[in-house]
This record gives sequence, C-alpha cells and structure tokens, in this order.
Amino acid sequence: MSASSDRTSQHPTGTDTGARPRTRTRNVVITVVSVAVALCFAAVVAVPAAKDWFQNRHDQAASYSSGKEAKADRASVPRWLPDGAKRVEYAMKTTGGDRLLKATLPSSVLPADCKPHQAAATPNPPAIKAAWFPRNAERRTSARCGLYYAYMEGNTLYAWQADDDWIAANRA
Repeated sequence: MSASSDRTSQHPTGTDTGARPRTRTRNVVITVVSVAVALCFAAVVAVPAAKDWFQNRHDQAASYSSGKEAKADRASVPRWLPDGAKRVEYAMKTTGGDRLLKATLPSSVLPADCKPHQAAATPNPPAIKAAWFPRNAERRTSARCGLYYAYMEGNTLYAWQADDDWIAANRA
C-alpha cells in the first residue's frame, strides 16, 4: 500500500475518517424515516380518532326499560312518551335540541299528544346518529309529537327533534 493511500483513508491519529460521515448519514436517515412513520401513524389513526371525539363529544345516549324510567332519569325525554313504553333508546346532543327516540309502545297507535304531520315538504333528517335509529327516517314522517317528528313501524315508535325547532320553541 502506498503512503498516499494511507493519508486519504486514515486520520493522523490512525482512525478511519470514512466511517463517521456514513454513520451520521445513516442516523439522520433513520431519524427522518422514524419521524415520517410516526406522522403517517398519527394521520391514519390519531387524527380520525380526534376528529370523531371532537364531533361526538357532546353526544349522550341511554337505554331504559320503560318510558316512566326514561322520563324520571332525564328531563329532556318528551313528556308525551307513554309511561308504559318499553325498550326505550334515547340519544341527545348536550349543545342543543337534537334528540332521537325509539320505543316499543303497548299498541301500534301513536301517543295521544301526536298529531298528523301536515308539512308540504319532507323534514330535514336527524342531525344526530345512532346505530339503532333508521336512516331516511324523515321520509317516513307521519306525525308531530310536540317538537318531534315521528312515525310508527308496527309497535315501534321512531321520533326525532331538530335543533332549529327546539331553538324556536325556547325563544317563545
């Protein structure tokens, strides 16, 4: 080996200088890739979870064995719901008047406080969602029960209240 090749590959102290830049470069690449993987993980997992939490943080839901129990537990459950209703599902937003209600009634007759729905247009769909509440319920509306739009499917009552109706009623 010539003296000139020794000078280019070794530091005067006898150490190899070529390994250090490669190690630093490798460490930088590993760090950049690790940060990119962490950011991708956050974008795929954490961001949707945070968005879901943010959008649904004001949603509450409860199940009750009877209408009487539901009305005793929550003042926001409509008073027209019969005490004898069974398997009551209730969902609400705490930031307004959006509500969903599902209950099994003793018969296929709407509660006495419900009146036929006379609107010329289909009401807006419920602004809140629940797995137990059917999609496109607004297309089946047959009655107004207080501020709620409602319809019966056999003995099952489906009803929802819109925030706009609730706001208008609370202004009066």
